[in-house]
Amino acid sequence: MNRRSLIKGAAVTGAAGLFVSPRAAQAAGPAGMPTYTYLRDALTMPLRYNPTGEFIFPCIRGVYDKISGARGRYYLYYAPHEKPGGICVAYANSLAGPFTEYTGNPVIDNVLPSTTVSHVSSPHVTWIPSARQFYLYYHGENTTTRVARSSDGLTFRDETPILSTRLVPGLTETSYARVFAHSGRYVMVYMGVLNGKRHIYHGWSPNGWDQWQFAQTPLINPAGDGLTDISGPHVVVRNGTTYVAYHGNDGRMRITEVGNSFDREVHLGAFHTPVASDNGRVAAPSFGTDGGVEYMFYEAGARLNARICIARAG
Repeated sequence: MNRRSLIKGAAVTGAAGLFVSPRAAQAAGPAGMPTYTYLRDALTMPLRYNPTGEFIFPCIRGVYDKISGARGRYYLYYAPHEKPGGICVAYANSLAGPFTEYTGNPVIDNVLPSTTVSHVSSPHVTWIPSARQFYLYYHGENTTTRVARSSDGLTFRDETPILSTRLVPGLTETSYARVFAHSGRYVMVYMGVLNGKRHIYHGWSPNGWDQWQFAQTPLINPAGDGLTDISGPHVVVRNGTTYVAYHGNDGRMRITEVGNSFDREVHLGAFHTPVASDNGRVAAPSFGTDGGVEYMFYEAGARLNARICIARAG
């Protein structure tokens, strides 16, 4: 299957983290994206697990309607970028925070059942209704994307590699993956490094666990934004079509329409630009809605010195 025949239709679901905006009246940016304003840092220092003093790739998930006995209504997944990394969780009863660090962090470290890697990072969690489980996607090393599963969102098992550079010839990295339910299947968007430059690629699976297929050419090219590198993709559905939000090497976050069949590449420009407290860079957005208010969790700061921030629409 090639990218032009990937998906038909425009089904919308929030169960797997697919962002569907409910408040078009707030539209201000390209694709009708709202204006997001910094609210607070998501994590209050010091943290118990903080081996490198930097964190990346937030993933926010509502768990209150999926499991009993959750520590909060929302779980925030994140990780250090640098070695040894480690997949971490914090929790809160509101997307506005504050978030409390889980005392069992890291929930996945770099000593995996199948191997030991230098680091694990970039967590993304998807709820799979048919399995009644959370699937956690992450990388370790940068050449390999893996998945593990959990019934409670905290204890993960069955670590399995699903994507590596050998599956897409020419790539030297396959990482920073996010997976979304879309039109009866699961779609992965991830960063692939081709000829030394970062692009957005994609793949698909019937169940989010196995039988993955991967497009052999980029979904989104950085040259369309006048950049050399793009990363941190997140699928956004609105206006009856599908977009991918991501960040570029100029420190801003952009959005590109890929269509409901993932066969377009219409670059629409930046929807979020750093403010002073972001220290020149915003990246890796993850979206959620609480009480009808849209929130965005993101990385702020230099790539190897980032922190996790919360922004609110409106």
